[in-house]
Amino acid sequence: MTKADFVELVQKNGEFESKAAAERAVKAFTASITEALVNKETVSLVGFGTFSTVEVAEKSGKVPGTDKTYTKAAHTAPKFKMGKTIKDAVAGN
Repeated sequence: MTKADFVELVQKNGEFESKAAAERAVKAFTASITEALVNKETVSLVGFGTFSTVEVAEKSGKVPGTDKTYTKAAHTAPKFKMGKTIKDAVAGN
């Protein structure tokens, strides 16, 4: 599903008068989630899921087929854990 398809779906389900209004809602939602994650806050939407961040430790590895090694620096990564309502809906489909 493309972003345009998703905006149309939001317009239909949210009963927005126009695609522009639905797109503003989608942009506001994604911007709000992004801002919360940048501030290392957790966003829990009951029945939907939880957006959070995790600290990933430094990793080193070997490039397959060569003797080269690499090191990936420690970083913060976004994480999403699905809620039970969504898990059940998808599993039942």
